[in-house]
Amino acid sequence: MKMSITPAQITTLPSAPGVYLFRDASGEVLYVGKATSLKNRVRQYFSGQEEKSRGQRMTLLVTQTEKIDIIETESALEALILEAELIKKHQPKYNVDGKDDKSYSYFVITKETFPRVLIVRETDFDKKQFRVPAIARGRRFGPYTSTGQMRIALRIIRKIFPFHNRSEHSEKGCLSYQIGLCPGPYDGAISVQAYKRNMRNISLFLTGHKKQILAGLKKEMNAYAQKEQFEAANVCKKQMYALTHINDIALLTREQKHYDEDKGVRIECYDISHIGGQDMVASMVVAIDGRLQKRFYRKFKVKAVEGIDDVAAMREVLARRLRHFADWGTPDVIILDGGQGHLNMGEKLFRDMQVPHTVGLLGVAKGPTRKKVDVYESADFPVMSNIVQDTYLLELLREEAHRFAITYHKQLRDKHFLA
Repeated sequence: MKMSITPAQITTLPSAPGVYLFRDASGEVLYVGKATSLKNRVRQYFSGQEEKSRGQRMTLLVTQTEKIDIIETESALEALILEAELIKKHQPKYNVDGKDDKSYSYFVITKETFPRVLIVRETDFDKKQFRVPAIARGRRFGPYTSTGQMRIALRIIRKIFPFHNRSEHSEKGCLSYQIGLCPGPYDGAISVQAYKRNMRNISLFLTGHKKQILAGLKKEMNAYAQKEQFEAANVCKKQMYALTHINDIALLTREQKHYDEDKGVRIECYDISHIGGQDMVASMVVAIDGRLQKRFYRKFKVKAVEGIDDVAAMREVLARRLRHFADWGTPDVIILDGGQGHLNMGEKLFRDMQVPHTVGLLGVAKGPTRKKVDVYESADFPVMSNIVQDTYLLELLREEAHRFAITYHKQLRDKHFLA
Protein backbone atom coordinates (compact mmCIF):
# COMPACT_ATOMS: atom_id res chain seq x y z
CA MET A 1 0.00 0.00 0.00
CA LYS A 2 1.24 3.50 -0.80
CA MET A 3 -0.39 6.69 0.36
CA SER A 4 0.46 10.36 0.82
CA ILE A 5 -0.35 12.28 3.98
CA THR A 6 0.29 15.60 5.66
CA PRO A 7 1.74 15.79 9.17
CA ALA A 8 -1.76 16.54 10.50
CA GLN A 9 -2.90 13.13 9.30
CA ILE A 10 -0.34 11.10 11.23
CA THR A 11 -3.04 9.48 13.34
CA THR A 12 -4.40 7.79 10.20
CA LEU A 13 -1.17 5.89 9.62
CA PRO A 14 -1.17 2.13 10.19
CA SER A 15 0.68 0.48 13.06
CA ALA A 16 2.43 -1.71 10.50
CA PRO A 17 6.05 -2.01 9.41
CA GLY A 18 7.18 -0.11 6.37
CA VAL A 19 9.16 2.76 4.94
CA TYR A 20 8.41 6.49 5.03
CA LEU A 21 9.69 9.21 2.68
CA PHE A 22 9.74 12.88 3.70
CA ARG A 23 9.33 15.19 0.69
CA ASP A 24 9.64 18.96 0.29
CA ALA A 25 7.25 21.27 -1.58
CA SER A 26 8.79 20.33 -4.94
CA GLY A 27 8.40 16.62 -4.27
CA GLU A 28 12.10 15.96 -3.72
CA VAL A 29 12.81 13.17 -1.23
CA LEU A 30 14.51 14.65 1.82
CA TYR A 31 14.73 11.58 4.02
CA VAL A 32 13.95 7.86 3.93
CA GLY A 33 13.44 5.83 7.08
CA LYS A 34 12.08 2.46 8.15
CA ALA A 35 9.68 1.68 10.94
CA THR A 36 8.25 -1.29 12.76
CA SER A 37 5.16 0.86 13.40
CA LEU A 38 4.71 3.64 10.85
CA LYS A 39 2.29 5.55 13.05
CA ASN A 40 4.53 5.54 16.13
CA ARG A 41 7.74 6.26 14.22
CA VAL A 42 6.45 9.18 12.15
CA ARG A 43 4.71 10.66 15.19
CA GLN A 44 8.09 10.93 16.93
CA TYR A 45 9.32 13.46 14.38
CA PHE A 46 6.45 15.83 15.12
CA SER A 47 6.54 15.40 18.90
CA GLY A 48 10.07 16.72 19.33
CA GLN A 49 11.58 13.35 20.29
CA GLU A 50 13.85 13.25 17.25
CA GLU A 51 15.19 16.74 17.90
CA LYS A 52 16.12 15.71 21.46
CA SER A 53 17.94 12.59 20.30
CA ARG A 54 19.43 13.73 16.97
CA GLY A 55 19.61 17.51 17.20
CA GLN A 56 18.56 20.54 15.20
CA ARG A 57 19.01 18.66 11.94
CA MET A 58 15.74 16.81 12.54
CA THR A 59 13.93 20.08 13.26
CA LEU A 60 15.05 21.38 9.87
CA LEU A 61 13.85 18.19 8.21
CA VAL A 62 10.37 18.47 9.74
CA THR A 63 10.19 22.18 8.87
CA GLN A 64 10.97 21.50 5.21
CA THR A 65 8.66 18.50 4.92
CA GLU A 66 5.44 19.15 3.01
CA LYS A 67 4.37 15.59 2.32
CA ILE A 68 5.07 12.12 3.66
CA ASP A 69 4.75 8.98 1.55
CA ILE A 70 4.55 5.60 3.23
CA ILE A 71 5.00 2.11 1.84
CA GLU A 72 3.76 -0.73 4.03
CA THR A 73 5.73 -3.98 4.06
CA GLU A 74 4.81 -7.41 5.36
CA SER A 75 7.74 -7.53 7.78
CA ALA A 76 10.39 -5.40 9.43
CA LEU A 77 13.01 -7.32 7.46
CA GLU A 78 11.46 -6.22 4.17
CA ALA A 79 11.29 -2.64 5.47
CA LEU A 80 15.03 -2.76 6.18
CA ILE A 81 15.76 -3.92 2.64
CA LEU A 82 13.36 -1.46 0.99
CA GLU A 83 14.87 1.43 2.95
CA ALA A 84 18.32 0.63 1.54
CA GLU A 85 16.93 0.42 -2.02
CA LEU A 86 15.18 3.79 -1.72
CA ILE A 87 18.20 5.53 -0.18
CA LYS A 88 20.30 4.25 -3.05
CA LYS A 89 17.70 5.44 -5.58
CA HIS A 90 16.92 8.90 -4.18
CA GLN A 91 20.14 9.83 -2.31
CA PRO A 92 18.12 11.98 0.15
CA LYS A 93 20.18 14.80 1.58
CA TYR A 94 19.18 14.13 5.19
CA ASN A 95 20.33 10.54 4.78
CA VAL A 96 23.63 11.15 3.01
CA ASP A 97 24.81 14.69 3.84
CA GLY A 98 27.53 14.65 6.47
CA LYS A 99 28.00 10.89 6.22
CA ASP A 100 31.34 9.38 5.34
CA ASP A 101 31.94 5.97 3.80
CA LYS A 102 32.46 4.41 7.21
CA SER A 103 28.72 4.81 7.84
CA TYR A 104 27.70 2.34 5.16
CA SER A 105 27.91 -1.40 4.66
CA TYR A 106 26.75 -3.77 1.93
CA PHE A 107 25.66 -7.34 1.50
CA VAL A 108 27.95 -8.95 -1.05
CA ILE A 109 27.23 -12.21 -2.86
CA THR A 110 30.68 -13.43 -3.85
CA LYS A 111 31.51 -14.71 -7.31
CA GLU A 112 32.51 -18.31 -6.58
CA THR A 113 31.38 -21.80 -7.51
CA PHE A 114 29.47 -21.83 -4.24
CA PRO A 115 28.98 -18.14 -3.42
CA ARG A 116 28.93 -16.74 0.09
CA VAL A 117 26.98 -13.78 1.46
CA LEU A 118 29.20 -11.33 3.32
CA ILE A 119 28.74 -8.00 5.08
CA VAL A 120 31.40 -5.56 3.87
CA ARG A 121 31.96 -1.91 4.79
CA GLU A 122 32.29 0.59 1.95
CA THR A 123 35.86 1.49 2.92
CA ASP A 124 36.91 -2.16 3.09
CA PHE A 125 36.40 -2.66 -0.63
CA ASP A 126 39.62 -0.72 -1.17
CA LYS A 127 41.65 -2.68 1.34
CA LYS A 128 44.18 -5.19 0.14
CA GLN A 129 42.53 -8.21 1.73
CA PHE A 130 39.34 -7.50 -0.22
CA ARG A 131 41.05 -7.19 -3.61
CA VAL A 132 40.24 -10.78 -4.44
CA PRO A 133 38.06 -11.64 -7.42
CA ALA A 134 35.43 -13.46 -5.35
CA ILE A 135 34.55 -10.26 -3.48
CA ALA A 136 35.66 -7.55 -5.91
CA ARG A 137 33.44 -9.01 -8.66
CA GLY A 138 30.64 -9.92 -6.27
CA ARG A 139 27.24 -8.29 -6.41
CA ARG A 140 26.59 -5.59 -3.82
CA PHE A 141 23.29 -4.81 -2.08
CA GLY A 142 22.85 -1.66 -0.04
CA PRO A 143 23.89 0.72 1.37
CA TYR A 144 22.88 -0.04 4.96
CA THR A 145 23.70 2.06 8.01
CA SER A 146 23.46 -0.62 10.73
CA THR A 147 25.73 -3.65 10.51
CA GLY A 148 24.02 -5.02 13.62
CA GLN A 149 20.66 -5.13 11.87
CA MET A 150 22.34 -6.57 8.78
CA ARG A 151 23.68 -9.48 10.82
CA ILE A 152 20.22 -10.18 12.23
CA ALA A 153 18.69 -9.95 8.75
CA LEU A 154 21.29 -12.33 7.33
CA ARG A 155 20.59 -14.88 10.06
CA ILE A 156 16.89 -14.78 9.19
CA ILE A 157 17.55 -15.12 5.46
CA ARG A 158 20.05 -17.93 5.97
CA LYS A 159 17.52 -20.03 7.87
CA ILE A 160 15.29 -19.91 4.77
CA PHE A 161 18.00 -20.21 2.12
CA PRO A 162 21.12 -21.86 3.62
CA PHE A 163 24.55 -21.05 2.20
CA HIS A 164 28.23 -21.83 2.82
CA ASN A 165 29.98 -18.99 4.67
CA ARG A 166 33.61 -20.06 5.15
CA SER A 167 36.57 -19.31 2.90
CA GLU A 168 37.66 -22.97 3.20
CA HIS A 169 36.38 -25.24 0.44
CA SER A 170 35.42 -27.88 2.97
CA GLU A 171 32.65 -28.72 5.44
CA LYS A 172 35.12 -30.27 7.89
CA GLY A 173 34.66 -28.70 11.32
CA CYS A 174 31.87 -26.43 10.03
CA LEU A 175 29.34 -25.83 12.81
CA SER A 176 26.93 -24.17 10.35
CA TYR A 177 26.85 -27.40 8.34
CA GLN A 178 26.14 -29.43 11.45
CA ILE A 179 23.16 -27.27 12.48
CA GLY A 180 21.70 -26.95 8.98
CA LEU A 181 22.61 -23.35 8.11
CA CYS A 182 25.08 -24.57 5.48
CA PRO A 183 23.70 -27.02 2.89
CA GLY A 184 27.08 -28.74 2.53
CA PRO A 185 28.07 -27.97 -1.06
CA TYR A 186 31.66 -29.17 -0.64
CA ASP A 187 30.43 -32.37 0.95
CA GLY A 188 28.19 -33.11 -2.02
CA ALA A 189 25.01 -32.64 0.04
CA ILE A 190 23.58 -30.15 -2.47
CA SER A 191 24.05 -29.80 -6.23
CA VAL A 192 25.59 -26.72 -7.85
CA GLN A 193 22.25 -26.02 -9.52
CA ALA A 194 20.24 -26.24 -6.29
CA TYR A 195 22.79 -24.12 -4.45
CA LYS A 196 22.63 -21.42 -7.11
CA ARG A 197 18.84 -21.41 -6.84
CA ASN A 198 19.23 -20.55 -3.15
CA MET A 199 21.61 -17.72 -4.01
CA ARG A 200 19.33 -16.44 -6.75
CA ASN A 201 16.47 -16.34 -4.27
CA ILE A 202 18.62 -14.45 -1.76
CA SER A 203 19.49 -11.95 -4.48
CA LEU A 204 15.81 -11.53 -5.34
CA PHE A 205 14.91 -11.06 -1.68
CA LEU A 206 17.60 -8.43 -1.17
CA THR A 207 16.12 -6.47 -4.09
CA GLY A 208 12.56 -6.69 -2.82
CA HIS A 209 11.19 -9.40 -5.13
CA LYS A 210 9.61 -11.75 -2.60
CA LYS A 211 6.53 -12.39 -4.76
CA GLN A 212 8.76 -13.58 -7.59
CA ILE A 213 10.51 -15.99 -5.21
CA LEU A 214 7.19 -17.38 -3.98
CA ALA A 215 5.94 -17.89 -7.53
CA GLY A 216 9.15 -19.72 -8.46
CA LEU A 217 9.06 -21.92 -5.36
CA LYS A 218 5.44 -22.86 -6.01
CA LYS A 219 6.29 -23.84 -9.55
CA GLU A 220 9.25 -25.92 -8.35
CA MET A 221 7.16 -27.58 -5.64
CA ASN A 222 4.49 -28.64 -8.14
CA ALA A 223 7.13 -29.96 -10.55
CA TYR A 224 8.76 -32.04 -7.80
CA ALA A 225 5.38 -33.36 -6.69
CA GLN A 226 4.51 -34.48 -10.22
CA LYS A 227 7.79 -36.40 -10.33
CA GLU A 228 6.95 -37.84 -6.87
CA GLN A 229 10.08 -36.21 -5.45
CA PHE A 230 8.19 -35.39 -2.27
CA GLU A 231 11.21 -34.59 -0.10
CA ALA A 232 12.35 -31.87 -2.51
CA ALA A 233 8.76 -30.60 -2.82
CA ASN A 234 8.55 -30.35 0.97
CA VAL A 235 11.72 -28.21 1.07
CA CYS A 236 10.06 -25.73 -1.30
CA LYS A 237 6.90 -25.80 0.79
CA LYS A 238 8.84 -25.00 3.98
CA GLN A 239 10.68 -22.15 2.27
CA MET A 240 7.38 -20.69 1.05
CA TYR A 241 5.94 -20.87 4.55
CA ALA A 242 9.04 -19.27 6.08
CA LEU A 243 8.90 -16.40 3.58
CA THR A 244 5.25 -15.67 4.33
CA HIS A 245 5.72 -16.00 8.10
CA ILE A 246 9.04 -14.23 8.59
CA ASN A 247 10.03 -14.31 12.26
CA ASP A 248 11.89 -11.01 12.45
CA ILE A 249 11.13 -10.01 16.03
CA ALA A 250 14.87 -9.55 16.59
CA LEU A 251 14.70 -6.65 14.13
CA LEU A 252 11.88 -4.91 15.99
CA THR A 253 14.31 -2.88 18.08
CA ARG A 254 13.15 0.00 20.20
CA GLU A 255 13.27 3.27 18.28
CA GLN A 256 12.85 5.79 21.10
CA LYS A 257 15.88 7.63 22.46
CA HIS A 258 15.41 6.46 26.03
CA TYR A 259 15.59 2.82 24.95
CA ASP A 260 18.77 0.88 24.37
CA GLU A 261 18.70 0.18 20.63
CA ASP A 262 20.82 -2.94 21.05
CA LYS A 263 18.20 -4.60 23.24
CA GLY A 264 15.57 -6.84 21.72
CA VAL A 265 11.81 -6.56 21.83
CA ARG A 266 10.46 -7.54 25.25
CA ILE A 267 7.00 -9.12 25.35
CA GLU A 268 5.25 -10.00 28.60
CA CYS A 269 2.20 -12.26 28.88
CA TYR A 270 -0.08 -12.59 31.93
CA ASP A 271 -2.58 -15.25 33.05
CA ILE A 272 -4.78 -15.92 36.11
CA SER A 273 -5.25 -19.33 37.71
CA HIS A 274 -7.61 -20.51 40.47
CA ILE A 275 -10.39 -22.98 41.30
CA GLY A 276 -13.63 -21.32 42.34
CA GLY A 277 -11.78 -18.21 43.38
CA GLN A 278 -9.54 -20.10 45.81
CA ASP A 279 -5.75 -19.79 45.84
CA MET A 280 -5.94 -17.21 43.04
CA VAL A 281 -2.56 -16.48 41.46
CA ALA A 282 -1.14 -14.89 38.34
CA SER A 283 1.89 -15.39 36.12
CA MET A 284 4.13 -13.12 34.10
CA VAL A 285 6.22 -14.78 31.39
CA VAL A 286 8.72 -12.93 29.22
CA ALA A 287 10.07 -13.34 25.71
CA ILE A 288 12.86 -11.26 24.20
CA ASP A 289 13.31 -11.43 20.43
CA GLY A 290 10.76 -14.24 20.38
CA ARG A 291 12.67 -16.42 22.87
CA LEU A 292 11.37 -17.27 26.33
CA GLN A 293 13.50 -15.76 29.11
CA LYS A 294 12.67 -17.67 32.29
CA ARG A 295 15.01 -15.62 34.46
CA PHE A 296 12.55 -12.72 34.12
CA TYR A 297 9.40 -14.69 34.96
CA ARG A 298 7.37 -13.58 38.00
CA LYS A 299 4.45 -15.00 39.92
CA PHE A 300 1.86 -13.18 42.00
CA LYS A 301 -0.63 -14.00 44.72
CA VAL A 302 -3.87 -12.12 44.14
CA LYS A 303 -4.56 -10.32 47.42
CA ALA A 304 -7.52 -7.96 47.07
CA VAL A 305 -10.04 -9.93 44.99
CA GLU A 306 -12.66 -12.18 46.54
CA GLY A 307 -14.67 -14.69 44.54
CA ILE A 308 -14.43 -15.37 40.83
CA ASP A 309 -13.44 -12.16 39.05
CA ASP A 310 -10.59 -12.73 36.61
CA VAL A 311 -10.72 -9.20 35.22
CA ALA A 312 -10.36 -7.62 38.66
CA ALA A 313 -7.55 -10.06 39.51
CA MET A 314 -5.74 -9.20 36.29
CA ARG A 315 -6.13 -5.50 37.07
CA GLU A 316 -4.56 -5.93 40.50
CA VAL A 317 -1.60 -7.86 39.13
CA LEU A 318 -1.07 -5.55 36.16
CA ALA A 319 -1.16 -2.46 38.38
CA ARG A 320 1.50 -3.99 40.61
CA ARG A 321 3.70 -4.73 37.60
CA LEU A 322 3.31 -1.25 36.06
CA ARG A 323 4.81 0.32 39.18
CA HIS A 324 8.10 -1.48 38.48
CA PHE A 325 9.24 -0.08 35.12
CA ALA A 326 12.37 1.32 36.74
CA ASP A 327 13.60 -1.92 38.32
CA TRP A 328 11.95 -4.63 36.18
CA GLY A 329 12.41 -2.88 32.83
CA THR A 330 9.88 -1.42 30.40
CA PRO A 331 8.15 -3.93 28.12
CA ASP A 332 7.42 -3.24 24.48
CA VAL A 333 4.25 -5.34 24.51
CA ILE A 334 1.97 -6.57 27.29
CA ILE A 335 -0.37 -9.46 26.49
CA LEU A 336 -3.35 -10.33 28.68
CA ASP A 337 -4.80 -13.82 28.48
CA GLY A 338 -8.42 -12.78 28.12
CA GLY A 339 -10.89 -11.22 25.72
CA GLN A 340 -12.28 -7.76 25.10
CA GLY A 341 -13.14 -7.23 28.77
CA HIS A 342 -9.52 -7.73 29.78
CA LEU A 343 -8.35 -5.40 27.01
CA ASN A 344 -10.81 -2.65 28.05
CA MET A 345 -9.61 -2.93 31.64
CA GLY A 346 -5.98 -2.81 30.52
CA GLU A 347 -6.49 0.31 28.40
CA LYS A 348 -8.17 2.17 31.26
CA LEU A 349 -5.43 1.14 33.67
CA PHE A 350 -2.73 2.20 31.20
CA ARG A 351 -4.36 5.63 30.91
CA ASP A 352 -4.87 5.96 34.69
CA MET A 353 -1.23 5.07 35.36
CA GLN A 354 0.03 7.17 32.44
CA VAL A 355 1.79 4.31 30.70
CA PRO A 356 3.65 5.61 27.60
CA HIS A 357 2.03 4.81 24.27
CA THR A 358 5.23 3.08 23.20
CA VAL A 359 4.06 0.11 25.30
CA GLY A 360 1.66 -1.96 23.22
CA LEU A 361 -1.32 -3.89 24.64
CA LEU A 362 -3.04 -7.03 23.38
CA GLY A 363 -5.69 -9.43 24.62
CA VAL A 364 -5.51 -13.05 23.48
CA ALA A 365 -8.01 -15.85 23.98
CA LYS A 366 -9.01 -19.13 22.45
CA GLY A 367 -11.64 -18.72 19.75
CA PRO A 368 -15.08 -20.36 19.86
CA THR A 369 -13.74 -23.51 18.19
CA ARG A 370 -10.76 -23.67 20.60
CA LYS A 371 -8.57 -24.21 17.54
CA LYS A 372 -7.11 -20.75 17.08
CA VAL A 373 -6.12 -17.65 19.00
CA ASP A 374 -8.40 -14.64 18.90
CA VAL A 375 -6.45 -11.39 19.17
CA TYR A 376 -7.90 -8.18 20.62
CA GLU A 377 -5.93 -5.09 19.62
CA SER A 378 -5.76 -1.76 21.42
CA ALA A 379 -6.27 1.36 19.32
CA ASP A 380 -4.61 3.61 21.90
CA PHE A 381 -1.67 1.31 22.67
CA PRO A 382 -0.96 -0.38 19.32
CA VAL A 383 1.34 -3.34 18.76
CA MET A 384 3.55 -3.88 15.69
CA SER A 385 1.65 -5.90 13.12
CA ASN A 386 4.46 -8.48 12.89
CA ILE A 387 3.68 -9.54 16.45
CA VAL A 388 -0.10 -9.36 16.05
CA GLN A 389 0.09 -11.62 12.99
CA ASP A 390 2.52 -14.10 14.56
CA THR A 391 -0.14 -16.43 15.97
CA TYR A 392 2.48 -19.08 16.68
CA LEU A 393 4.33 -16.73 19.04
CA LEU A 394 1.10 -15.50 20.66
CA GLU A 395 -0.09 -19.04 21.27
CA LEU A 396 3.35 -19.99 22.65
CA LEU A 397 3.28 -17.10 25.13
CA ARG A 398 -0.33 -17.74 26.11
CA GLU A 399 0.32 -21.42 26.77
CA GLU A 400 3.52 -20.67 28.69
CA ALA A 401 1.74 -18.12 30.89
CA HIS A 402 -1.04 -20.64 31.51
CA ARG A 403 1.46 -23.37 32.39
CA PHE A 404 3.40 -21.14 34.76
CA ALA A 405 0.25 -19.85 36.49
CA ILE A 406 -1.36 -23.25 36.97
CA THR A 407 1.91 -24.71 38.29
CA TYR A 408 2.08 -22.00 40.94
CA HIS A 409 -1.62 -22.45 41.75
CA LYS A 410 -1.15 -26.19 42.28
CA GLN A 411 1.81 -25.55 44.56
CA LEU A 412 -0.29 -23.28 46.78
CA ARG A 413 -3.28 -25.60 46.70
CA ASP A 414 -1.17 -28.62 47.68
CA LYS A 415 0.49 -26.63 50.45
CA HIS A 416 -2.87 -25.62 51.92
CA PHE A 417 -4.20 -29.16 51.57
CA LEU A 418 -1.29 -30.59 53.55
CA ALA A 419 -1.38 -27.88 56.21
